[in-house]
Amino acid sequence: MRAMWSGAVSFGLVSVPVKAYSATTNHDIRFHQVHGADGGRIKYKRTCSVDGEEVEYADIVKGYETDDGELITLSEEDLDSLPTATGHEIDVIEFVPADQIDPLLFEKSYYLEPDAKAAKPYALLREALVQTDRMAVVKVALRQRESMALLRVRDKAIVLQTMLWPDEVREPEFDILDADVELRPQELTMAASLVESLGSDFDPAQFHDEYRDAVVDLIERKRTTGDTRPAPVAAKRDEGPDSMTDLLSALQASVEAARAGSGAGTSSSTTSDDSAAKKKAPARKPAAKKKTEEDEAPAPRKRTRKPA
Repeated sequence: MRAMWSGAVSFGLVSVPVKAYSATTNHDIRFHQVHGADGGRIKYKRTCSVDGEEVEYADIVKGYETDDGELITLSEEDLDSLPTATGHEIDVIEFVPADQIDPLLFEKSYYLEPDAKAAKPYALLREALVQTDRMAVVKVALRQRESMALLRVRDKAIVLQTMLWPDEVREPEFDILDADVELRPQELTMAASLVESLGSDFDPAQFHDEYRDAVVDLIERKRTTGDTRPAPVAAKRDEGPDSMTDLLSALQASVEAARAGSGAGTSSSTTSDDSAAKKKAPARKPAAKKKTEEDEAPAPRKRTRKPA
């Protein structure tokens, strides 16, 4: 297992360094959505419900819609201004009887592993909870958010049990529960007798996920009978030249422009007629090009002498 949090349990003057590990895992078999015709994976795009355009992730902000239909958006700066809890201590607030805790408040469980030098205070806290049949109500900061939690004992480990806040638990508002129902003594006796006949000590190991087992068997049966096909590889889309290609193209163009400039030599004094002639015949042989330059050479000297 991999620790997802480290800190210390603090109660009274005692501090127990611990690491937290997720106590549960999900074994559900996850399926991909694929195109039945060719097996290609189905992709989802983020589109705007107003203009139908695809929206880049960088352009998405968090929004809250009020009951009056007003939209309030929150930027990253707004979220950064919120107070966040980043402490690394599990502060014990009080110890309460275990039977006073409603399991409906339970959320996620984490095993607490003591530091090598904290085995004794860890065992002391564990045994105290067992002997008094109590749980410790604590507050802890997980993922930058403060949570209410419990410390309870499971075998030899102390479990950090995060909890929902009380206002997150709904009340069963069913009118039928308030109706008067007449129960005869004989019916109560028979119901109690049925409960006793099915009574047993709870052993979770005798239960298993039959649906998951059936899915595993189905997949294995299809695999062994050859009812499979190679997973397709999506074709790489041509997204145009990359930045390196653009850079090389720019450098090549610069080199060619520099060569053209140095070859012209006195291009600034060349007449427009000569430039037009060069454009019409860019593929002349080197010898012809040299001859042309020699022919053009006397022209600038004549212009130089004329003003004198």
